[in-house]
Amino acid sequence: MRNAPSWSAISRDGFRIGAGAAPAALAIAVGLAVPAPAVAQQAGAMTFFVTSQGPGKGGDLGGLAGADRHCQTLAQAAGAGDKTWRAYLSTQAADGAPAVNARDRIGRGPWSNAKGVVIAKDVDDLHGPSNNLTKQTALSEKGEVINGRGDTPNRHDILTGSQADGRAFPSGEDRTCRNWTSSTTGAAMVGHSDRTGLDDSAPAKSWNTSHPSRGPGGGCTQADLRSTGGDGLLYCFAVN
Repeated sequence: MRNAPSWSAISRDGFRIGAGAAPAALAIAVGLAVPAPAVAQQAGAMTFFVTSQGPGKGGDLGGLAGADRHCQTLAQAAGAGDKTWRAYLSTQAADGAPAVNARDRIGRGPWSNAKGVVIAKDVDDLHGPSNNLTKQTALSEKGEVINGRGDTPNRHDILTGSQADGRAFPSGEDRTCRNWTSSTTGAAMVGHSDRTGLDDSAPAKSWNTSHPSRGPGGGCTQADLRSTGGDGLLYCFAVN
């Protein structure tokens, strides 16, 4: 009686593989066909995120350069480090240096989150009533929703130092924790990433100018930021 012929299969490139190799080869072929996770696939297209964590020193971000570096580091870890990232932050005129407007340092848009959802098509759209920033779209670089009002802990206070139009506050009353160098005294304007506050007023629903930070530590400590529903988080935008 003749032996039964050995099992064989045709690989994807047209070559015949024998019985011993076929299962493993087919497993490899199947593995190659499995798509990467959606967030990983879209990380390269991500041009906006809320930081999943802050630098940890309250309002002392190391100035604009330190904040930008934090954005770049988190983007790199998420697979989007090939872009140039900037923190959405304004600074106030001080010591002979002019003010810097957050809206002027984030590129032209459009901007998409980690899941590919467009949050704004350009700078004017971002600062207008039709932007698509909500709790479900203002995602971290990992594609995760940031805790908001009603969650524990609430982390919806995002540092901006900016007015509603994305421009800096006049010099005088501190709204930038001394231009992002103080982890003690001062105050920083924050926005609500979930567009929710204590009432239905425009500031309570503002993503970039809801209220100044405050607290027993002086207003700019990490504990102060957490006491009002924040964690020293930032908005990050790709400029290219």
